[in-house]
Amino acid sequence: MHLIRTFSAVTILICYLAASTPAKPPKVKINPVAQRWMKAMPLREKVAQLIVMPCYGESVNVRSAQFKHYQHLVRDLKIGGLIVVGHTVNGSVRAAEPYAMAAFLNRMQRLAKVPLLVSADFERGASMRVASTTAWPYNMAFAAARDLEDTRFEGAFTAKEASALGVNWVFAPDADVNNNPDNPIINIRSYGENPDEVAAHVRAYIEGAHSDPKVQVLITAKHFPGHGDTAQDSHMGLARLDAPKERIESVELKPFRAAVAAKVDSIMTAHLAVPALEPENIPATVSSAILTGVLRNELDFQGIIATDAMDMKGLSEMFSTGEAAVRAIEAGADVLLMPLKAEDAINGVVAAVQSGRISKQRLDQSVLRVLSAKARVGLAKRKVVDLDQIAEVIGSPEADERAEAVADHAVTLVRNDGDLFPVRSAENACTLVLSESRSGQQGRRMIDEIHKRSPRMKVTLLDPGMSKADLDAVAQGTASCGAVYVAAFVSVAAYRGDVALAGEYPGLVNTLTSGHAPVAMIALGNPYLIRSFPGVKAYATTFSTTSTSENAAVKAMFGEISLTGRLPVTIPGIAKYGDGIQLPAIKSSTPSQKGF
Repeated sequence: MHLIRTFSAVTILICYLAASTPAKPPKVKINPVAQRWMKAMPLREKVAQLIVMPCYGESVNVRSAQFKHYQHLVRDLKIGGLIVVGHTVNGSVRAAEPYAMAAFLNRMQRLAKVPLLVSADFERGASMRVASTTAWPYNMAFAAARDLEDTRFEGAFTAKEASALGVNWVFAPDADVNNNPDNPIINIRSYGENPDEVAAHVRAYIEGAHSDPKVQVLITAKHFPGHGDTAQDSHMGLARLDAPKERIESVELKPFRAAVAAKVDSIMTAHLAVPALEPENIPATVSSAILTGVLRNELDFQGIIATDAMDMKGLSEMFSTGEAAVRAIEAGADVLLMPLKAEDAINGVVAAVQSGRISKQRLDQSVLRVLSAKARVGLAKRKVVDLDQIAEVIGSPEADERAEAVADHAVTLVRNDGDLFPVRSAENACTLVLSESRSGQQGRRMIDEIHKRSPRMKVTLLDPGMSKADLDAVAQGTASCGAVYVAAFVSVAAYRGDVALAGEYPGLVNTLTSGHAPVAMIALGNPYLIRSFPGVKAYATTFSTTSTSENAAVKAMFGEISLTGRLPVTIPGIAKYGDGIQLPAIKSSTPSQKGF
């Protein structure tokens, strides 16, 4: 049930005036193609251009209900864009096939009266949503590796892959400063806790993405004004940033200022309350004080402001779809991302314009920004991609090698009591791989790589659905092991609410650490995991759950790479920002199979 708040006429008037008459006039660059498109649009079509709705990027039969739904959105409602989202099947996110996705997007573009902006959350490259693409590690791994050129290269290559696949709007990089170890939704998506370091990586990514004039893709910094110091997942409720304005200015806003200076194309809002900037308990997404006052006027950002997904409970539990859409536009947003129902959002904004609550001038500002962006990325000249050219870009050996090198350099050794890294006697050691899902490929690459190096090492793949009794049996099975290596996968995911080990895993790890054999933990993902298991003798972290990071973890175990990573975050009570035990490699790397 939606809770619609009521306000006095005075409050509504104040909100209206704040949104419709900003202190600084907007600097919307006039584009003749955009003007021509907009001139031919009735009110309803103008509003529809501000709507971006989700799709899976899968091949669908033209007679299916799913295709007819997409057809209705694009051909009938004339929405402005699509976002390719993850498709969860049996508990695992299924990546889209590149050729099927590009063919589907081509079909959607042909249905569109005005070309579509196609977006995707390519935070770790196209591999976040598309199979057979370069498996870049999470952002925090780049910060641990400490090479801005890698970040710049990732930005450039992600833009290139996106463009080849028909995606012209990348929702990356993440500009959040993760200075809260309990943050359940940002964590390794951030470059770390140091605002200067985060700002440097954000700038490098944007510069890389904009470096090739032949590749025109919009780049987005998110989640404004900063989602790093929160302990609530905004997918599940209204998050809250409780920090004074001075701290927000010096920490949270620093990467966004860097993004604006680097000429980022768009900035995405966050569904979080920020009392220091907005006294009312409402999300930043619908706050004129934050979007117009801070972002537009103080930071002088004149690009596209896009909301975070409007179906998230941090917004949808407070306002109906139509009211949320109207408030976002009033606050200064240009694009309404993933409202629960496109028709409701369109109807709400149309009614607000007709009643005078939103001025026609204010609406036209946003429409012109969106249409100008479409012209700028070349959609007026070409809105479909050449399927034959996809193989020229995706799966680039150079990019794959670069991603693997980043993963290798990111591995950070935090503790090494007993010299458990590297493995001294593989045949006498055991490895337990704690996967996050009951199906899928997570952990399998790691197991294959271990067996290439030590066929006789006992390796067990576990899943979070296993009962306590089953895991007790696993623990008993390690009785003969000289050392136990626990590879723990903990990524961030919407609606999970935490970044802890899943299921009965915590009990298993505690049982192991109280046993006779020393335990070494490798955190694939959440670097703060050791706080829950202080009894482990050794601890290393990859800051990432990708296959490249699985491979890097194995190389670290067997001493095939130098351990040079340093923490981009503080682990309270355990290690400081910048810590990292440095170890040289002791042997050459075992050749591994390509194809991440």
